[in-house]
This record gives sequence, structure tokens and C-alpha cells, in this order.
Amino acid sequence: MNIYTDISLTKYTSTDRIFVYLFLLIALSASGCASLPTDFQRTSTYTLEDTSETKLHSVIRPLVKAHPDKSGFHALSDGIDAFAARLLMVRAAQKSIDVQYYIWHDDLTGRVLHNQLLAAADRGVRVRMLLDDMDTAGKHEMLHIIDAHPNIEVRLFNPFAGRGSRMGDYLTDARRINHRMHNKTITADNQATIFGGRNIGDEYFDASGHVGFSDLDALAIGPVVDEVSRGFDLYWNSQWVYPLAAFKPAEPVTEAKIKGFRKQSDEYFSEARSSKYAEAIRELDIVNMSSMEEMNFTWGKWVLVYDHPSKVEATEITEVTHLGPKLRKAMDNAQDELIIVSPYFVPGSDFTDYLVGLVDRGVRVRIMTNSLAANDVPMVHAGYQRYREALISGGVELYEFKPIKHMGIENEDVVKQKKKWMGSSRASLHGKYFGFDQRYIFIGSFNLDARSVAINTELGVYFESPEYGTLLEKVFDENAMTKGYRVVLNDENELEWVTLEDGKEVRFDVEPETSFWKRFSTDFLSIFVPESQL
Repeated sequence: MNIYTDISLTKYTSTDRIFVYLFLLIALSASGCASLPTDFQRTSTYTLEDTSETKLHSVIRPLVKAHPDKSGFHALSDGIDAFAARLLMVRAAQKSIDVQYYIWHDDLTGRVLHNQLLAAADRGVRVRMLLDDMDTAGKHEMLHIIDAHPNIEVRLFNPFAGRGSRMGDYLTDARRINHRMHNKTITADNQATIFGGRNIGDEYFDASGHVGFSDLDALAIGPVVDEVSRGFDLYWNSQWVYPLAAFKPAEPVTEAKIKGFRKQSDEYFSEARSSKYAEAIRELDIVNMSSMEEMNFTWGKWVLVYDHPSKVEATEITEVTHLGPKLRKAMDNAQDELIIVSPYFVPGSDFTDYLVGLVDRGVRVRIMTNSLAANDVPMVHAGYQRYREALISGGVELYEFKPIKHMGIENEDVVKQKKKWMGSSRASLHGKYFGFDQRYIFIGSFNLDARSVAINTELGVYFESPEYGTLLEKVFDENAMTKGYRVVLNDENELEWVTLEDGKEVRFDVEPETSFWKRFSTDFLSIFVPESQL
């Protein structure tokens, strides 16, 4: 039985069919479309396993040896910590760096990481960059320049055939390009890896002064790293991944352009080093640690789960190709408690019944998702809101995140103490993590919606950690009513939102912090929103 029994790529609602028919009608009127290249070489490369002479190995090996058959995990709840950890890994790498991301913005954090990857390549490190092609529009020249480095190769997952304009692909190849690679990992010297919910961009690392994301990653060491690397190799060498070099740039990449870009990049990096954000990074505990032992890893058994890249062409959901059914097994094993934190939560009727069934057999189920005010994709909220009454009536405890900063596996007072930079004042929930019986944790890129289940590829790790399991419950309970709204049904069986403000209970009878128009438009969307695409 799949995590959603009512979601299948071969099963459409009548509304979905309308969208498909519209695509077909427009496609028939299109004059033509580009096709993917065939005259190129896709040379297979693999993880550099012999990294025993690296500094990372010398530091990590004693820790791993002291915990045989286990892997170590350190949660990165704070955005600045998460960025600093990536930066430290890139700077420490001596042999290889593998990066796999859905989004990579051309902003402060994105540019700094590009600069440091180039610096790593300059000192002989092999860099493999695997990017989903959805976010590369307008960045082709920059990526071709980076790809021109002899120690760097850029590849694209499920690329658009039209490089100048993507409209033709949307009109004539919508089914294929609808599938995106949502995985997020960075691995250095096959010794340390970071996985979780964050893309590369200022809003994910608390570097934005406007709106940011409350998110969660984990830094991992031990045998799980080799498994992440093998998963990267599977994607990197798959038929759905194309070398960037297979697509000719609009203009030739000349030595002058490369030198100009490197000069700009170095100048930007120099300016970034004098920013307040950089000052905050230099004050972090993670930057000033004398040994990795100070990171307080939690050690335990683990299961790495990820979708097979062939999910792009899959016509049914199975354990062979999909992550969802494996995660469902973890939920099946919950005995006392299941905590779900998912920014995009569209459960569908069958999974709603499943969660209510867990409650019926004695499992306490608590869910935190975005409120309408915090959700950056109102269409997702339109799909989710259909299931609130059924979940609440069935005993599920439902909370909606306020558009304020921070909700993660870390004490907020500690977060405030270790940085002066406060970043954005408003936030949207973006972390994807689950807790099971105060003993097991899942952290990854997987949202509890149809898009993660059936369309996009995802990755995450389910691992044993009583420390984080207990902490997650504690932080959830401490924050749920102050950082979120408890959604309940009143005596008239109507929804109400309950929260604590300055220690006092406050109730709302409409979606809090939203205008009439936003509520009306979201309700209107809910009438016809194609749930299987959310």
C-alpha cells in the first residue's frame, strides 16, 4: 500500500484532464519545438572513495571508529549555521565535492558558494554540480563559465530542450518537464554530507533582510555518507541527466569572459567578507570549534531513502522507484507518537483516513504546516484546507505556522545568543521533518503532498536518535501555540484558530493575518485546483 493510495500518474480527476486537454490544444497550435541533444558524450564518473589521506578523514575517522556500524548526525536548524557548515566543508575538501540542488540563487550565499567551489577547483578538487534545470533560466552564461573550469563539471537533471525560451517545452512536453529533482545534498571528500530541506539562496540561510524560510538540514558523517555518494552517482550517470556542455551557450565562453567573471566573483567575495552577515558567521560556534567532536553528533542506525531518477517516467508508485512507500513503513511502525512538520501538506482523502486510523489505535499525531499567511504557495493551501475538518474531527492535532522566524530542533535562546545578525523578521515554514516515538527522526526534502510522492524526486534519512526525538517533542510543544495556531472545531463545528500572545489565549474565526481577498481567492482556487500536481 502506498503512502497515498489515491495518487497515481495514471489517475486524473476531471479537473486534471481539463488542464491536460488545454496543454494539448495549445501544443497543436504551436509551430514547433526544440528537441534534446543527442550528439554528446555522457562520460560516467563515480565517487572518489580513496580519500583516506584527506584532513576530513583524519578528523572524522576517530569519531566513526568509536561508533561502529553507526552514523553521526548533527541537526542544522539555524540558517547561518547551515550556510557556515557548507562553507567549511567546501573549504576543507581536498579531493572531491558533489553538490545536488533544486534551486541555486544568484545572490549573496549563492555567489559566495560559487566562488568557493571555484577556489576549491583551483587547488585540484574535483567538483561535480548536479542542478535541476528548472532554476537555471537566465544563468546559462554563468554556468557555462563555471563548467569551463577543468576540475568542474555541471550537469542538468531533466533539462528543457529550449534554452532561449522554455515556452515550447511547457506547451509540447509538459508531462516530462513537470518532473523535477528536488533532492538537496552537498558532500565533501566522501567523508561528510549535508542533506535536508534547504536550497541554495539567501532566504534559506537567514541572509535575507525581508522574508526567510524556517528550515532544517543535518550534517552527517559515517557510513551513511558513502550511501549518499552512491545515490549521487546514480543520478549523475543516469539517462535523465545531461552535461551542460551538451547545450551550446548563446555566445562562446572565451578566456576574457572567464577572467572577467572570476574577477567579479573575487571582488564580490571580498565585499561579502566585510558584510554584517559574514561578521555573524565568524562569531558562530561551528566556525570557532577546535575539533569536530564539539559538534555533539547523535549516533545511531539509519536508513537513507531517495527516489530513483527513473521516477521521471514511472507510471505507478512502487518501492523500487519511490521514496513514499518506504516512509509509509516508518509511520506504520509508530507506536505512541508521530510528529509531522511539512510546509506543503496536501494529504488527500486516503492519507487523511490513514492518520485518523493511527489516532484510533492510540498514536498521538501532531502536524505543523504553513498557515495561509505564511504559505508562499497559496494554491497548495487551497488543496490542503479541504482536509482540515476531517483531520481535526478524527483526533489529529493540527497547527499552522505563523509568518515569524524560526521553528526547528534547537532552543531559540541558544540561536539568539550565538549571532548578532537577525536577518528577516518574517518567515515561511520550509523544513520537512518527522518524529517517531521520541526515538526516530526523518529529515529530508520530502513534503507530504502529491508532488513529492508522485512527481518530483526526493531524498531523506530516517535515523535513530532519542536525543533529537525527545528534543523535537519538547520544541514542538513549547512553540506550537506561540509560533503557530492550533486549528480546532468550535461547538458549531466551524474552524477556529487558537494561539497564545503574551501568555494569553487569542482566538480567530477566519484565517489569521490575511485579507478578505486572499481568503476569497484561496477558497476560489480550492474549487478547481489540480491536487495531483500540488
